[in-house]
Amino acid sequence: MFDIAPSELLLVAFVALVVIGPKDLPKAMRVVGYWVGRARAVGRQFRAGFDEMVREAELEEMEKKWKAENERIMREHPFVPSPPAEPVALAAPEAPNTAADRPDDQESPRPVMVEKPVVAPAEHPTAPVATDKAPS
Repeated sequence: MFDIAPSELLLVAFVALVVIGPKDLPKAMRVVGYWVGRARAVGRQFRAGFDEMVREAELEEMEKKWKAENERIMREHPFVPSPPAEPVALAAPEAPNTAADRPDDQESPRPVMVEKPVVAPAEHPTAPVATDKAPS
C-alpha cells in the first residue's frame, strides 16, 4: 500500500533527529509506536467485522440454495408411507417359576439368573508378595 524505500526512511529518521533532538527522540518514538499500534488494532477490528459480515452473507446465500434444493428433491421424491407390518407374537421363554407354582398373594415374578457367575482368584506370578516386616 505505502511504498517507503529504506533511503526515504533514513531521511525521515535524520530529519526527526534534527527537529526533535536526541534528548526527546526516544519519548517521541514511544508515542509514535503507541499510535501506530492503535491504528493497526482499529484496522484489524474493521477487517474482522467486514469478514464476519461477508461470512454471514455467504451463509445466508448457501442456506437459500440448500432450502431450494431440498424442496426440489422433496417434490421429485414425495414421501409414501409404507403399510404397517403385522405384529409378530414372540413366544416367551419357559420360566422355571410359573404363575401356577406361586401362591396367589405373590404376583411379581422372581428374577431368573441365566448363568451362574464364576469367581476365580487372580494369579500374578510376577507380583511382589506383601509382608508385614518393615524394611531395615
